[in-house]
Amino acid sequence: MLTSDLIVQRLTEWGVTRVFGYSGDGNNGLMGALQRAGRPEFVQARHEESAAFMAAGHAKYTGGAGVVTATQGPGAVHLLTGLYDAKADSVPVVALVGQQDRSTLGSGYQQEVDLHTLFQDVAAGFAQQLSSPEQVPMAIDRAFRQALARRGPAIVIVPQDVQEATAPDIGQEHGQIPTSPVCGSVDAVPPPEALAEAARVLSGRSRLTVLAGQGVAGAWPELAEFAEHTGAAIVTSLLGKPHVDETAPFVAGTMGHLGTPESAVALQECDALLIAGSDDPWTEYYPPPGSVPAVQIDLDPARLGNRHPVAVGIAADAAASLRALTAALPAAGHDGWRDRIRTAVETGREVARQRAEVPTRPGTVNPEAVFSHWRPHADADDAVLAIDVGSCVYWYVRQLRTRPGVPAHLSSTLASMGCAVPYGLAAKLAWPHRPVYAFAGDGAVQMLGINELITVSRLWRQWEDPRFVLTVLNNGDLAEVSWEQREMEGMPRFAESQDLPVFDVAAYATQLGLTGVAVDDPAKLPDAIGAAVTADRPVVLDVRTDPDTPMLPPLYQDREKLPGIREALGGEAAPHREHALRLLEEYAGIELRLLGLGES
Repeated sequence: MLTSDLIVQRLTEWGVTRVFGYSGDGNNGLMGALQRAGRPEFVQARHEESAAFMAAGHAKYTGGAGVVTATQGPGAVHLLTGLYDAKADSVPVVALVGQQDRSTLGSGYQQEVDLHTLFQDVAAGFAQQLSSPEQVPMAIDRAFRQALARRGPAIVIVPQDVQEATAPDIGQEHGQIPTSPVCGSVDAVPPPEALAEAARVLSGRSRLTVLAGQGVAGAWPELAEFAEHTGAAIVTSLLGKPHVDETAPFVAGTMGHLGTPESAVALQECDALLIAGSDDPWTEYYPPPGSVPAVQIDLDPARLGNRHPVAVGIAADAAASLRALTAALPAAGHDGWRDRIRTAVETGREVARQRAEVPTRPGTVNPEAVFSHWRPHADADDAVLAIDVGSCVYWYVRQLRTRPGVPAHLSSTLASMGCAVPYGLAAKLAWPHRPVYAFAGDGAVQMLGINELITVSRLWRQWEDPRFVLTVLNNGDLAEVSWEQREMEGMPRFAESQDLPVFDVAAYATQLGLTGVAVDDPAKLPDAIGAAVTADRPVVLDVRTDPDTPMLPPLYQDREKLPGIREALGGEAAPHREHALRLLEEYAGIELRLLGLGES
């Protein structure tokens, strides 16, 4: 038995079902051990970055630790983006990384990189290069415990000669560390003193808003009961969105620059704020600092008061804390705030409906209409969603009302393009009996997605349910950044940086043996989606969308940005300029009019 066999045995003892990665001489010992053992399953990605995204996606969808492996040098470097995604969104990933023989380290050997230094920042408390086979059980066990407890990546660097050494028998001799593959969960009970102080701060407030993050995962019943009891509105972070029922009349959608207009009402008009399991960085969309008292619940004490001033911090489980606060607070004595939020939610949904109906240029589809037509399918009980970074996040937030039981994930805090297809693959491998619907822009697809469609074409025949639909918003533009140039920089779109090459992704999918469908007529979109969700193989919907569809922040707060956006658009070339200005005025006019903020 070799040390690499011991590593694989330990992975199995930790309940690992699959390892994502790419092989090379640096991790060939591990590849051999996986082959000999027959499990865990090895999933070959097309690129180490994708493999790391798959591991992060596995962690997000399943709650368990994702595992990824790569060779030394460039293979290890390629892992960083996916590992930072896991760190930024607080999910557990264990990376097993190859390295040159110990005797060569420090010589500038081929593919030699100082991996321990490379991974120091991304690791969640554990990055260890093994110097002897005797370290293996301890290092693997500590990596999993640190990843699971600290919710982030842990790194084990294994030189080739360590992988190929004879596996040791670990006893009680001096210098040997016997360990076990065990990690318990924390059931943090809220401290009575903090609960009493939080109840005092929140009691008597008539316009309470809860900002719910991913820390409320599994706590929707407690959160809903709290909201019903206190009359509170609920707003989510991007990571919190899939963990609440957005069909409830008191849920005002997602906050932030890409958020819903009703979320701005709930956050800017509240008289108290409860932050539950959220560390959302969009600080300018919180209530103004000091304007309202705030209470925060988080399992991690280091996050209390991290984004917004709070009067009370409760370092505890969200569900337990919400139950206790519900019992400690009086029932809402009036429904004025609830009526205000219900009206704001209905208005926000009407804004979304009308915007999805705004006609775009001939031969294109309104991207909001794409998500609007997807809504009934994405809301199905067995659906699983994967969303890429870019303009599609705006339309996902504003058009799809998610609920617990329909997993939906994306690279949120790191916001890295190219995650949707790797995430979708991780979800499909975890739940091969459920349909997976992924959404990405053409920039993200060209960056990484087309490569992992090759992996889809390789694996789909193994799936119990073959449905895997990638919807591509194909507009020839890095649209989100184009709108950021106009809004944040006040400058016209920079065509040389924003134009994308023409790529027929539908034809490419067909070449791979998948089904590729191009849609450039809004009238044909519903039938195309209907056919995709009943197809006998994965489908790529290549939807030609209009790049000038505006990505505006919630205008309740940010309508003062409109003149600058209009001026930037005015500096762009005609006839594009006139079309873009028309769409801006229609989009802004809908929200301003319905929210009673004036005409465009």
